[in-house]
Order: sequence, then C-alpha cells, then structure tokens
Amino acid sequence: MSKWMWNAGLAVLALAFLGLLAGFASTAVHIRKLAGELEPAHPEEPQRRRVALISQELDNPFWRSVESGARASAGRYGMTIEYGGPRRIDPQEQSRLLEKAIAERFDAVLVQGLNEPSYAALIDRASAQGIPVITVDADEPNSARIAYVGTDNKLAGERMGRLVAQTIGGTGRIGVVLGSEAVNQKLRLEGFRSVIDRYPGLAVADVRISNISRLQAAKEAEDMLRERPGLRAIVGFSALDGPGIAEAVQRQQAASPAVFAFDDLESTRQEIRQCRIKATLVQSPVEMGEEAVALLHAYFQGERIGKVHYTGTTVLDRSALADGGGASGADCR
Repeated sequence: MSKWMWNAGLAVLALAFLGLLAGFASTAVHIRKLAGELEPAHPEEPQRRRVALISQELDNPFWRSVESGARASAGRYGMTIEYGGPRRIDPQEQSRLLEKAIAERFDAVLVQGLNEPSYAALIDRASAQGIPVITVDADEPNSARIAYVGTDNKLAGERMGRLVAQTIGGTGRIGVVLGSEAVNQKLRLEGFRSVIDRYPGLAVADVRISNISRLQAAKEAEDMLRERPGLRAIVGFSALDGPGIAEAVQRQQAASPAVFAFDDLESTRQEIRQCRIKATLVQSPVEMGEEAVALLHAYFQGERIGKVHYTGTTVLDRSALADGGGASGADCR
C-alpha cells in the first residue's frame, strides 16, 4: 500500500472517530436536557398542611381572636389556616361547612362542637377519612374528635356564680342572658345555677337568648326588667351580652341591677370604666387557637395528646383596669 493510501485511510478513520465522538456528545447533552425537564427547577418546599377553622359566627370578635392565635401557631408549624363560618349563628351552616371541608380533603379541621348526634357523625366521618378534628370553645365529646381546647365552661359558670353572690350578697333574684343554646352556654348556666342554688335567698328568675347580638341582648334585658322588677343582677354569658344589658339598664329608671359580662371587648371595658358593668369573666381565645394548632402538630408528629385541654379565665373589674392603667381606682357609687 502506498504512503498516500495509508495517510488517506488514517484520515478517514480520524474523521469517523470524530463523528462518533460528536454524536456521543450530542446524545449526552440531549439526555441532560430531558433530565432537567423532568426535575423541578427548584427544590420543592415541604407541602404545608391545610387546616380549616370553622367558627360559630364569621366576624364575632371572640372567633377572630381564635383565628389570630391559630394563624400565629400555624406560621410556626408550617401550616395554612383557612378561616370560615356563618355570617350569623346557624348550626346547619356550620354542619355544611364541615361537610365541605371533608369533601375538599383538608388535612385537619378545627370546629366548635354543637352537641348534636348528626354533627358528631360528621366528625366521625372526617376521622374515618384520616382528617383529625379538634373542637374549640365547645366540645363534641361523643365523637371521634382527637381533642377539645377551650374554657371549662361549667367551671366558668361556677366562678361567675361566686362572683355574683359575693357582689350582691345572699339575697335577690337574678336574670341571665345566654348568647345561644350552644353546649358551652348551657354548661355555663349549669355551673352558675349550681352555685346560686347553694344560697337560699338567691334565685335565677329568668333566662333569655340573645343570639350573639348586642341589640337582642339589650331587648331581652329590657323585657326582663319590665316583666321582673326588682332584679338584683343580670348576667350575660357571651361577649356581646354584657354591653347590651348595660345599655338596657342605663335606659330604665328603676334601681339598677348589677351587670356582669363575659369576655373583654373594648365596649365591655368601657362600660366597666363607667361603672355600668361590675365585672367580666375573660376567656383566652387567642390561646385556644394557638393550642389547637400546636396539638395538631404534635398529632402529626405521632405524639400522643390528651383529650381535654382547658384554657384559663380571669376576672376583669374596675380595680383590675386601674392596675393596668385603664381606669381610676375610685369605687363605683
């Protein structure tokens, strides 16, 4: 073979090798491109658990405080709170919203208990589908809820009973305004009666329902004052009742009964400053929301959690406001 032919053969082999090498490089680039398309552009963050918080009433200040606590706790534990509730108190709407949360496969649900078999059955359904439920503010003990977080409502009623008895003495008739017929309200009344019944000279003379409305609380108190003159005290067991009762008492001309309230709306504080409300029993709604979400986190981590978690109450009166700089220390006359 001539030298020219040998050189030509080598050239052909070199070109063939270069062609194969280029093809291999092109294939490798293509494979890397396909792999890049299959992989996410950025590592995904862990998926945040969605928690439905279903309130008794959408814009009720108490429930907005529960929402605030739940959101703060959710931020710490990587959860998302979706808050909802009826515009006005409506147990059927609460049930519908719970059904919707189950259908939408939320990771967990926070609800107020209704003490209704059909509602308990919905909670059982959620549990059967792997959706843990925690009751807040009012319990649903005969259900598959994993825990209750809120006031010991019977104990709170007892505390209110002692407060009223100490304030007005051991004699007199008392009117009561409940926010609704919810189980928490009934437990407060039960605890209240259990204390009042220990005093032979004290009696609960009337019980009315305000439907969580200041206007309705004022109307019920006015009717009570007209129909049952001589009441020594009127007690409101939901947040808007106290200011409504105080408004009604202010309008009537007879000797004014002592007014007692629940929770610490700014309007309630103002009525205490002006000596129109003797005292209010304050719950811990922010703590309720925080604790409920913390319990969900523990549950999702596989920890065992207790069934009942009570939050505290405190008495707020004029002297307590004075200690906090909110009112003068002078006694009301």
